[in-house]
Parts: sequence; structure tokens; C-alpha cells
Amino acid sequence: MRYEVSGTTMQTVSIDLAQGESLYSQTASMAWMSPSIRMDTHTGGGIFAGIKRALAGGGIFITEFTAESSGHIAFAPRFPGQIVPVTLAPGQSLICRKETFLCAEKSVELEIAFQQRLGAGFFAGEGFIMQKVTGPGTVFLDLSGEVVEKTLASGEQLLVHAGHVGMQEPSVQIDIRMMRGFRNVLFGGEGLFLATLTGPGKIWLQSMPIMNLAEEIGRYLPLGNGERGSGSMLRTGAGAAVVGGILGSIIGDS
Repeated sequence: MRYEVSGTTMQTVSIDLAQGESLYSQTASMAWMSPSIRMDTHTGGGIFAGIKRALAGGGIFITEFTAESSGHIAFAPRFPGQIVPVTLAPGQSLICRKETFLCAEKSVELEIAFQQRLGAGFFAGEGFIMQKVTGPGTVFLDLSGEVVEKTLASGEQLLVHAGHVGMQEPSVQIDIRMMRGFRNVLFGGEGLFLATLTGPGKIWLQSMPIMNLAEEIGRYLPLGNGERGSGSMLRTGAGAAVVGGILGSIIGDS
């Protein structure tokens, strides 16, 4: 298998497959392919495997692409950002957000990533559901906006707005921390909680969370009464964030 990532803000990954080589994707991300590529949609290991992926925020079905003879296939993400190819050794894993998985070699396993503390998985809502990819094989992950890579030393911590957490090595622990200060909570605009990432390990941060993009677009969408949608949508999102944060704190401390 050979691949090339091209583009700037709307990248694509073009992959050349030899006869018999396979890739799979769990979203409608295939952009174009040769006639020699066979497409097959299935549960990817049985209904139980499909249910596990659904619990991780994905779909029950995956689409497998197999080269019946040498062929070419390309995948494109749905949002502006960067495609990050990672070649995993046997047993090597990465933890990533559910929306970052683009495609992978058939040998790569995709499953839900259970958090060390349940609160870390709840405080930021559904958008913070994490998945785990395990090698051997190459996986292509799509992070939103620009990507910043950092390596944390043992015990080193970084406080991150949850939407900016893209992916991390399994050795990095993730937890939640409530913001201090009454005015910070009410007027800071960052929500009640921040993610606390603790090393050792490598992390990949993304500059443009999808939720931020959705809220900005929502400001310009008309509501049923002809008004713009910013106030209603942002109030709803803020309310959901507060409820999710409180629930995450309770569950995380239990």
C-alpha cells in the first residue's frame, strides 16, 4: 500500500492498493476509486462488533474496500483540517475522538476507549466520546483545523478545552477539572470544566473543534420566526454543557 496526503485546508488521502489489499471506513468518506476496487458493507466482525462501534459513537456497519487488481482509492474528510497518517506496530494503540477516524487497513482494530474516570467521558457531551485504534497497520485520522503535537513528561499536565483534544497515546491520562472563580464560570465562555491531560505520552491538539464551527454557522441560520439562530442555539448548547459538566463531575467522583 502506498499513500499520499494532498491539499491544505481540505485535504484528501490517495491510496494505491495492490491486488488483495483492503481498507475500511465507518463513514461516507470515500471520494473516488478505480473500478477494480470492490466495496462491501458489513458489520465488521459480527453484530457484537458493530454494537461496540456504535457505543463508541460510530456506526454498526463499516464499508470495506478491496482491490481485485491493482487500483486507486481516495478519502476526504467532511470538515476542514489535517489528515494524520499513523503506522501502528502490533499491539500499539492510539486514543482518538469518534469523529477523527477516516479509514484504516483491515488489520487495524477500532473499538470504544473506556476512560479512567467516567466523568471524563461525560462532561463534554457526546462529542467527547473516545475510540481506540490498535495495530498492526496504518490508520488515517482527521483532525479539525491545524494540528499541534506535544509530548508530556511523566506527571506533566496540560489543561485543554475538551473540543481541542484530538488524540493521544494511551499512557496519557485524561480527567476533568472545574474552573475556579464565579466570573470565570459565568462570563469566561469556556464552560465549567476543562480536560486535564497528564503525561507521560504524546498528544495531538486540534485548533478548530467541530462544535465551534457548528455554533458559528448556527449564528447565521434563520429560525422559524425569521430571526437568526445564535441566541437560541448558544443558550441551548450552554445549558447542555452545564448539565453534562455536573453529571460528569458526579460520576467521575463516584
